[in-house]
Amino acid sequence: MKILVNTPDINALGGVSNHYLGLKPYWNENVKYNNIGSKRTRKWLIPFSIIKYIYYLIIFRPDIVILNPSLGNNALIREFFYMKIALAFGKKVAIFMHGFNLDYMENINKEWAVKNFNKASMVFVLANRFKEIMQGWGVTTPIYLTTTKVDNNLTKGFDIKKDKYFNNRNILCLTRIEKAKGIYETIDTYAILKQKYNDLTLTFVGGGSELESLKVYTCKKNLSDVRFTGKLSGKELSKEYQNADFFLFMSYGEGMPTVVLEAMALGLPLFTRKVGGLVDFFENEKMGFISDSLNPEDFAQAMIPYIENKELTQKVSYYNAKYAKEHFMASSVAKQIENNIKETLGL
Repeated sequence: MKILVNTPDINALGGVSNHYLGLKPYWNENVKYNNIGSKRTRKWLIPFSIIKYIYYLIIFRPDIVILNPSLGNNALIREFFYMKIALAFGKKVAIFMHGFNLDYMENINKEWAVKNFNKASMVFVLANRFKEIMQGWGVTTPIYLTTTKVDNNLTKGFDIKKDKYFNNRNILCLTRIEKAKGIYETIDTYAILKQKYNDLTLTFVGGGSELESLKVYTCKKNLSDVRFTGKLSGKELSKEYQNADFFLFMSYGEGMPTVVLEAMALGLPLFTRKVGGLVDFFENEKMGFISDSLNPEDFAQAMIPYIENKELTQKVSYYNAKYAKEHFMASSVAKQIENNIKETLGL
């Protein structure tokens, strides 16, 4: 089976790029990536990208093309245009919805969107809620639930029962440093806990436009032991996961946050919100704590039993690592996508 994937530059920053970069070593079928440029360069590359895309349709002759929009901005317009070209060449199309902006959804021309979605052979989404919304609009194309992934290399050589000591008392928050990621609520949660547990530490991994403002906010709260590492990858990133005992993620909205899945794979109890695809699998207490709340007091109270009970933290840690290994590793995700395509194409 031949699959052509239209993707941004996989070596650039971005969720879609990161997703396909991580899946690249694990495809079993013949998969080719067509680089349509990064966000900054894409508008200058449109004519060249279209010509190259048509070239691959003719020369590579894929059985199916995977397009990768988000529900927002002009992404749907662009990807529906690529779909029309593929259909004109007699190719089947899968649409992978990586983002689902609910505000944009309220203003979208649903009749136009449904008409185009129903021209595709299949659609991938990251949360069951997104599937239900699209079906409520009238999308009849088969919709498959998929997930983002954990790079197998992130956990390479890591044995949770040998390498995890549960004595660091460190809370990890790995995210873009933006207001919508709940970063100020994270600081407020830590401030509540710090009053009771002076040996706690908090680590932020990531960069963003709010980084300096967050540092100022932290100082105003008179909080000590808060680290800001900036963006990390590879062994440095894996080390931060391994040096933490708890993962706090209070984002306002997500599709399927990869950082939460990575935290699970490296054995961290999770304290997070009911966003995106997390609600489709999260088991409260077994995996940690999940809530609609944005109240720091609620998250602080939820974390206390884990801070005070090392055995509870250890139990949840082992469960999360096992669950992630079975469901979220890149090798498993690539296989699942290929199987869904084979099912749709009848191969």
